[in-house]
Amino acid sequence: MDVVWMLLLLLPLLMWSSSTFVFYFKKFFYVAWMMFLAILGIPICLLKSGGRDVENMRIIRAMVRHVKYLFGLRIEVSGWEHLQTEGPYVIISNHQSSLDVLGMMEILPDRCTTIAKKELVYAGTVGLICWLAGIVFINRKKTSDAKSVMADAAKTMLDDQIRLWVFPEGTRNQNGDLLPFKKGAFHLAVQAQVPIVPVVFSSYNSFYLRKEKQFNSGVIRLRILPKIETKGLTSDDVSWLSDQSHNLMRTAFLEISDSVAKSNGPLKH
Repeated sequence: MDVVWMLLLLLPLLMWSSSTFVFYFKKFFYVAWMMFLAILGIPICLLKSGGRDVENMRIIRAMVRHVKYLFGLRIEVSGWEHLQTEGPYVIISNHQSSLDVLGMMEILPDRCTTIAKKELVYAGTVGLICWLAGIVFINRKKTSDAKSVMADAAKTMLDDQIRLWVFPEGTRNQNGDLLPFKKGAFHLAVQAQVPIVPVVFSSYNSFYLRKEKQFNSGVIRLRILPKIETKGLTSDDVSWLSDQSHNLMRTAFLEISDSVAKSNGPLKH
């Protein structure tokens, strides 16, 4: 008991004096809080939908939206009108860290779920609630499996009138630029003949640096770009579609990241 009190007394001192401690504390709290929210959300999803259903994403969206305030983050969104599109479509966005979930839940349209790596399904309560929300899990290590999942996802999009959010970089990236895009999201959109809506997150470097163990309060700017139509396109057009999307998103990423850096200043180490 004395040890507990000592830790409680030391906590404010460590939070004030050690940025590394703050980084790990916030990371731990983020994961723990998400798991706790999942514990609360699982029975609600089961009562509402009776099992696996994309409509459960509404519950997750409502439960997660407050989390940004716990970390002193402000999310500024522009281009809302580009999400006012009827029917199925594919949303693509850059991917920097697990904090992307906060921006995603800020703008997630109805009947929209996401494609995620297969390992997430084993992440305890978070994995279970993701499965209940209809998240499509993909094995990135097996190309044949990934293609099969994408083909099934295209059919599901049209049959069930859902939207899918994809991170075409394929992995988290915080190098100050966009990685080359993998083609899966574009094959999906062309196969289903549905539009692509690009969403760009500004760089997190003004408040979050993983290698340097820095995690402060800050601003995330989200820009929703005009939709890109795919009707009439074929698999032969996928590379062109991927390159066009990458160029548009990279231009927007550099622009909004620069504006955030100028308004906040660089993160001091």
